[in-house]
Amino acid sequence: MTLAGLAAHHGVATSYSPSAGVTVDVPDATVVAVLAALGVDASTPDEVRRALAAAEAAEADRLLPPTLVRWGEGPGPALPDGLTVIGTPLDQLPLGVHQLEVRHQDGRSASTTLVVAPEGVPQPPGRTHGFLVQLYSLLSARSWGMGDLGDLAELASWSGRTLGSGFVQVNPLHAAVPGAPTDPSPYRPSSRRFPDPVHLRIEDIPEYAYATGREGLDEAAVRASALRQSVLAKGELIDRDAVWEAKREALEVLYRVPLAPGRRAAYCDFLAGQGQALEDHATWCALAERYGPAWRRWPQGLRDPKSAETARARRELIDRVDFHCWLAWLTDTQLAAAQRAAREAGMAVGLVHDLAVGAHPEGADAWAQQDAFAPGMSIGAPPDAFNARGQDWGLPPWRPDVLAASGYAPYRGLLQGLLRHAGALRIDHVMGLFRLWWVPEGHPPTDGTYVHYDAQAMLAVLALEAHRAGAVVIGEDLGTVEPGVREALAERGVLGTSVLWFERDWAGSGRPLPPEDWRPGCVATATTHDLPSTAARLTGEHVELRHRLGLLTSPLDQERNAAGTEVGEWLGYLERLGLLPDAPGDEEAEIRAVYRFLLRTPARMVGVWLPDAVGDRRPQNLPGTWDQYPNWRLPVAGPDGQPLTLEQIVGSPRLHALMRIFPRPERGAPPGAEPGAGAGAGV
Repeated sequence: MTLAGLAAHHGVATSYSPSAGVTVDVPDATVVAVLAALGVDASTPDEVRRALAAAEAAEADRLLPPTLVRWGEGPGPALPDGLTVIGTPLDQLPLGVHQLEVRHQDGRSASTTLVVAPEGVPQPPGRTHGFLVQLYSLLSARSWGMGDLGDLAELASWSGRTLGSGFVQVNPLHAAVPGAPTDPSPYRPSSRRFPDPVHLRIEDIPEYAYATGREGLDEAAVRASALRQSVLAKGELIDRDAVWEAKREALEVLYRVPLAPGRRAAYCDFLAGQGQALEDHATWCALAERYGPAWRRWPQGLRDPKSAETARARRELIDRVDFHCWLAWLTDTQLAAAQRAAREAGMAVGLVHDLAVGAHPEGADAWAQQDAFAPGMSIGAPPDAFNARGQDWGLPPWRPDVLAASGYAPYRGLLQGLLRHAGALRIDHVMGLFRLWWVPEGHPPTDGTYVHYDAQAMLAVLALEAHRAGAVVIGEDLGTVEPGVREALAERGVLGTSVLWFERDWAGSGRPLPPEDWRPGCVATATTHDLPSTAARLTGEHVELRHRLGLLTSPLDQERNAAGTEVGEWLGYLERLGLLPDAPGDEEAEIRAVYRFLLRTPARMVGVWLPDAVGDRRPQNLPGTWDQYPNWRLPVAGPDGQPLTLEQIVGSPRLHALMRIFPRPERGAPPGAEPGAGAGAGV
């Protein structure tokens, strides 16, 4: 019990329950390794006893917990007897993060972080619908081989004005780890704090019009045209590395164009506002150009962002550091333009950005914030019904103790950056605000364990920053969810994610959940980037794909029958509800029926997977594959697999037939106003 007691002091689980009535013990070796990553030596029984005694003594001496939370306008948390607040009383402190100073009647004093947060996060104004799309997959006739921020602004402006859409949700736009080949997954970024300049629309940079010696720009544009045609006309995969190489060459030319006075002033304001975080990010980028992106293999002194060697290198590489700061500024300005286009088009929410669950261990964040990450650990998921071996995502976790000691500064900075130009933020694996599955390096995911975070503090910081930005928050809460988590999120107004095929009466009949029984606080969708498109699911093509790749865990006929039974049950239910008025067996009619069903639910937001609107069969990502399937490299395509440009998508009769079932705000109605025909219009 001594090791278990020590683990409990540090929020480390020694057992977990994968399902009701089942408990799995965590190996002692895992507990010891996780404690070591938290700076606690538990390598021998004597060390465990010493560490436990130290933890108990520290807790006995502690006047206050590391973080306190006050929700709303209430009086705040009750302080232990004998403590007096120095300075402004708790109930008079405004919203924000404060350093609270107290004095005990015995003369001792202490300080802690107090988060004063609103009762919850902002809510979408009225009910709304919008598209879900992976930005790289959305190529227009102007793209340089992959979708960009210009394309995003066009999609938002068109769908808001023409379809009455209230939002566009995109994949994480975080900065990727450079170098070829780049990991194409947007969920394994170098930095979550800054966006990737690969998403820039080069021609939209004001200096593009004033560049002299345009040979370099012309050569880059020719290469970009070839990349675009290779994807759209020749069926080749999106080549992010080649796109970035062409854009980088153009950007090197544009960097030499002097900024006009107003632009220079705006750039200086951006530098001042982003401060040390941007300087560290840009320094890492400059060092990665010289030494490669794997910072653990850099010269010893450069592995520490605070070392004298790094300071010297920063001065020597000042031009490259400034170049990467400039790229971050350009990307920020185009993100702002895209959100502005969305709101000017009448969108109630606008852009919904996505926060990945972690950052690459060799990336800029892991280098710049080394103290905040647990060494030798990776986050993932325990074994479950879908993956008996568990999952290891290869991303280092934040240390909960360091977050608390810093007043959650890394977390606050991350949220502030992402919310700058967002109408909403989707948080991947939102359960990570409560606990994360840590896997020791060199161990299989089955040897991991849960480490708990201060969920009240994490939620309070989230509510505070979302309130300041006026942004909705959406939690991706699919998969294994600890009891009470969804309720805690809902209490603070965080919307969940509900996917049609997973919504069943699991506690009763197991049949499809009636639409009126769905939770209102969610984004209702038919699929996600990790799941089959609706067309593929309806036709069973997703089973055939997994069979070709050797991913099935049961015989093909058995998988076909199970998939067919599931789809048949849903289609029968949709028909009984009167949502399938067209001829059964008509794929487009069945997809429309699926979305009619979503509109019958009370969900505050309804998301339309853009590939669904044009009949795309292919998933953007097939979990469990690496090089067997072109994850994150496919353009949006029609049923025949032929890529479609943005211009073709917006003119698609199939898309317009689907979107006619959605209610549209009356012309002249303010953004977010309820449509005159009511929430069920078009159903």
